[in-house]
Amino acid sequence: MNEPKLIAGNANKPLANSIARRLTLHRGKMVKPVDARVERFNDQEIFVEVYENVRGEDMYILQPTSNPANDNLMELLIIADALKRSSAARITAVMPYFGYARQDRRAKARTPISAKLVANLISESGIDRVLTMDLHATQIQGFFDIPVDNLYAAPIFALDMLHQFKGRLDEVMVVSPDVGGVARARELAKRIGAPLSIVDKRREKAGEISEMTVIGDVRGKACIIVDDICDTAGTLCKAAEVLIEAGATEVHSYITHGVLSGPAVERISNSVMKSLVITDSIQPTDAVSACPNIRIVPTAPMFAQAILNTWNGTSVSSLFDMETLAPIYDGLYPAE
Repeated sequence: MNEPKLIAGNANKPLANSIARRLTLHRGKMVKPVDARVERFNDQEIFVEVYENVRGEDMYILQPTSNPANDNLMELLIIADALKRSSAARITAVMPYFGYARQDRRAKARTPISAKLVANLISESGIDRVLTMDLHATQIQGFFDIPVDNLYAAPIFALDMLHQFKGRLDEVMVVSPDVGGVARARELAKRIGAPLSIVDKRREKAGEISEMTVIGDVRGKACIIVDDICDTAGTLCKAAEVLIEAGATEVHSYITHGVLSGPAVERISNSVMKSLVITDSIQPTDAVSACPNIRIVPTAPMFAQAILNTWNGTSVSSLFDMETLAPIYDGLYPAE
């Protein structure tokens, strides 16, 4: 029986290597990313060459489409084309972070739905299925004409919160930084048995917030802001300030995808937030890794298990439960 084979683009090689190590642990035999080169010509055209035989193999391309989004997207499509033309049996795009997901509808006249365009490109490139995590809008799964498995960071975050806030969970309040993220925050609050609050924000234009209001009583609470993407961190830091002004004793944030562009790291360093927890779905920059109040939780155990479940035809949705994930993360969050 053929083993699942992993191939990595340049977007997040440390995560690809971590997933390969987890697959080695599960399979009891050495698993390494397929030997290949993904390079650029002088005019920045992307060139891919796979050095191993992949005929009839079940291939998994590890490539988040993070910054630079266009380069990483083209790498994914060209790797997929190389594998398809090399007679791979099945190609799965493992995209821990799905770029262009924020452009999922026409909010104004004469604007694109870029998420749908990217879904079309992926479907037409020869990719047979997509494995991703915390899509900005879950309905993006419907943009694809191929199967899409959307994993959730919530059970990992819940395990982390139960460990970090052990003994004082009664002080914790989960906060959604906007009305649109209430469902995500409610799901996490339910997992740890905490109440829910909302910060209502109003924007005059993109990237600028004119007003914020706290809905709910946060006095004396340790507030945990939950969201899927943190880009420039303006909204996050402003929300933390508003919560402290409303009487919160401390503010922490759990964000799935740490895009953290521009002044984000500096803002977080100078913020009233005690900590920001992100996943490694996007490869952290040196500045992010060096920031003392940013902590990174690994996703490799979950993605490795999802790849194995896809390969052997078992349930991927079983990974939505904390009970299933706890043994996978055993040692990182030991049972007390």
